[in-house]
Amino acid sequence: MSVGLAALLDDVAAIAKVAAASLDDVTAAAGKASAKAVGVVVDDTAVTPSYAVGFTPDRELPIVWKIALGSLRNKFLILLPGALLLSALAPWAVTPILMLGGAYLCYEATEKVIEAFITHEEVDSPAEFALASKDLEKEKIAGAIRTDLILSAEIMAISLASVATQPLAIQAIALAAVSVLLTVAVYGVVGLIVKMDDIGLHMAKGRKAGLRALGRGLVKAMPYLLEGLTFVGTAAMLWVGGGIIVHGLEQYHLGFIPGLVEAGKHWAGGAPMIGAFTGWLAFAAGSAVVGLIVGGVVVGALHLVPRKGHGKAANDEAGPPV
Repeated sequence: MSVGLAALLDDVAAIAKVAAASLDDVTAAAGKASAKAVGVVVDDTAVTPSYAVGFTPDRELPIVWKIALGSLRNKFLILLPGALLLSALAPWAVTPILMLGGAYLCYEATEKVIEAFITHEEVDSPAEFALASKDLEKEKIAGAIRTDLILSAEIMAISLASVATQPLAIQAIALAAVSVLLTVAVYGVVGLIVKMDDIGLHMAKGRKAGLRALGRGLVKAMPYLLEGLTFVGTAAMLWVGGGIIVHGLEQYHLGFIPGLVEAGKHWAGGAPMIGAFTGWLAFAAGSAVVGLIVGGVVVGALHLVPRKGHGKAANDEAGPPV
């Protein structure tokens, strides 16, 4: 009886050791995947608040909540199964998909840079003007979820590349953990950002002068914060997209451009005391330059493609032939 019990306890201990080792593997894989995807997360956090501002205060957090739920659906119903199938059936396709996604991020960021240098008056489109408040809210949420799908796909692809050597079960658990962790982090921060002015207004009504001053400062800082987030989001898209392309070229043994970027990182990393930071900054800057070049090529190529209905619109503006 005692021998059987001892054997059972040995089996339980062995299972516990395996479970603990697996948990360590999952934790390490999830941490590594999250660190690799941080650049796209910064972009996601910077882009999303623009979809929730402009509504009445009582609708801001519900809109963020609906976008967060849509983000989780994107990740768990579409992207996670797709990533696991890709890992099991076509692991060779991860790098090309990453590079295509990186090129898309570069294109989006380059368009924003171009628009920043082209002065134009912001006006509501006729479609937006005609929409009722509830319909406009649905449009904004749908647009945010579509944008999130693209950025989440990039996060998932980067995360998958980080855990590609792990067993499929660990990949699945790690990607699920990353999906929940990053979604909570992104939309928690977004919720704080969109309510910052309301928090400031509440503080401005306080009894203490210092609290009132801080509240007024938060309200005044809100427009500058949104502008700063736009800048950070654009920069993140460039350095993340460019960095993905640089790593992809290196993997395909096309080392000229990666070599230049790495040389800049090595040179800047020689600075005393702050070498790690300056090295990262140089790599990010070099990747952003690569991203800007790639994005410019994509923007130029797309502008060469005739748009559907463009010729008809031009003819309509010209009027009937005389």
